[in-house]
Amino acid sequence: MESGSCVHERTNAFVVSWLATITSGSSQSLEPDTRADRHWSSMRSDHIRFLRIGQSLNCDSGRTVKLTRATRSFSRLADCFKLDPRKLNSRSHPFFQRFESMIRCCSQLDSHHFAKTRRLIAGCVFLLALPAISPSVHATEFAKTSANPQGNALRSDTRAIELGWEVLTRKALLPSDFSQEVINDIWRSWPDEAREKVENASPEDRLRAIYYRYGLSERPELVVRDDGVATFHSAEEQDSVGPPMQYVVDEDGNWTMNCLSCHGGSVYGTPTPGAPNNRYALQTLTEEVRSTKFRLGKPLGRMELGSLVIPLGTTNGTTNAVVFGMGLMHYRDSQLNLVQKTPQTFVHHDMDAPPWWHFYKRPYLYIDGFAQKGHRGLMQFTLVPENGPDFYREHENDFRNVFAFLSSLRAPKYDGPIDEDLAETGRHLFAQTCSRCHGTYGDDGGSYPNQMVSIDEIGTDPVRFEALPSEGRQKYADSWFAELGPGNSQKTLVNPEGYVAPPLDGVWASPPYFHNGSVPTLWHVLHPEERPVVWRRSEEAIDRERVGFQIELAEKTPLFQPDVLIRRSYFDTRRFGKNASGHDYPDELNEAEKRAVLEYLKTL
Repeated sequence: MESGSCVHERTNAFVVSWLATITSGSSQSLEPDTRADRHWSSMRSDHIRFLRIGQSLNCDSGRTVKLTRATRSFSRLADCFKLDPRKLNSRSHPFFQRFESMIRCCSQLDSHHFAKTRRLIAGCVFLLALPAISPSVHATEFAKTSANPQGNALRSDTRAIELGWEVLTRKALLPSDFSQEVINDIWRSWPDEAREKVENASPEDRLRAIYYRYGLSERPELVVRDDGVATFHSAEEQDSVGPPMQYVVDEDGNWTMNCLSCHGGSVYGTPTPGAPNNRYALQTLTEEVRSTKFRLGKPLGRMELGSLVIPLGTTNGTTNAVVFGMGLMHYRDSQLNLVQKTPQTFVHHDMDAPPWWHFYKRPYLYIDGFAQKGHRGLMQFTLVPENGPDFYREHENDFRNVFAFLSSLRAPKYDGPIDEDLAETGRHLFAQTCSRCHGTYGDDGGSYPNQMVSIDEIGTDPVRFEALPSEGRQKYADSWFAELGPGNSQKTLVNPEGYVAPPLDGVWASPPYFHNGSVPTLWHVLHPEERPVVWRRSEEAIDRERVGFQIELAEKTPLFQPDVLIRRSYFDTRRFGKNASGHDYPDELNEAEKRAVLEYLKTL
């Protein structure tokens, strides 16, 4: 066994040799575009950091994270040189082999961990070796790219999807909500029983408990498939806790809410961007942030002050979304300039966030389908006073990329057993009784009718329908958000008749159901008379028999429960805006037919 000093000397020799090779030769043969020029200095610093990590690597989680970050930087450089990332993983390249030897020497990894490290470094090593590749190879590669416009378009779309994900997860578009210091200390503001459970926990386990309490999850990694569909891979479990998907955390530790707070939930425990965040406890989080800031002597922010008079969500997993859209729009003119107005009275009500994987199908947005889909309309949820009209012009391209990202999402496939014969029977029944509103599905992609159903016919809770006045919708129609250019305005339904039936792709993965989140399972959707009055989610796992939440029933919400988070876990359908009635079409089916339709819904 070599001593540490011998290993270090051999490592240094490899580093010097490898650096000399990649920084000499035909480096002038590359002609990167201006983005490469702008990023080159930061790439080189990442390169040096990468080598230093290689010298001391022992595969602990912290260094692996740094290695991954360096690799991401080099993948950005690949984009600058317009290279196909799929061709960068070449283990036969001599420079890769040399660096592989260096890593093996310095890290002393076992074969399992070394294989993972090798995949991480493959892309960046090949890029750094580019200057030593003959000019003819570059010419051939660029010629292939130029001769393949469809491939260019695919890479362009892929990059837009990646940039959209970066906007959502790495770019703060609102003022900061709280600091890392506040989130680390927030557990001290919890009720006694919850606080005692984490008092002696490690900082990492305590942070995991904080994430879980408020419905947060670690951010997964985006991988765009060749067909332009976004997929995600959760980070392997490690000692450190990764950044949350639902907040942007900057280098100074400032946390800022993003769109994934409501639209980045978990599918029965698996973090899934685009899934409704049915565990998000925004009201509780805001109240406990306020208590923590008081205790630490920190100034209160807009959320802590606003929530004193405006409810953010009365049940975990639902939010008062009207505040972020119509409420803030009241204080803008058509060009989004701030105007002084008397505060407007709104009918506050909770909404269950729709799954983003329906975005690519829907021509209009929201449960009442009043706004035609467009990238500008996505920006109205950033209408805080700090964002003036110039903010929206400057960030318009960011939201074109966000639009591309949303359009790339698809529903997850059911991960349990399916009775194929029963599902086939259900498919025929669905076509006869449900497809007129919810569309058709199949290998050909099916069709979606965007069918609006009058409020009198559908019979579901009317509060959302009645809460948005026609004046508010008209204000949106006349605004910059609904205008794509001179004489090119989007369609806006100022007076919709009711609610639009949503697509049902991935319906098994997006409980609870109805626009207000009042129905816990698909079985209850199909059995209107059996819908519970007061219920709460009892387990994280799916109820495979009824398809949806595992629940427990209650006579009423326990008002004297000391933990407000637990009180807000109860859904009482007798409360304002939370009615679970309506959509009684399944009454036309007998019990056997309902079972068949339920089985078919698993396949969507």
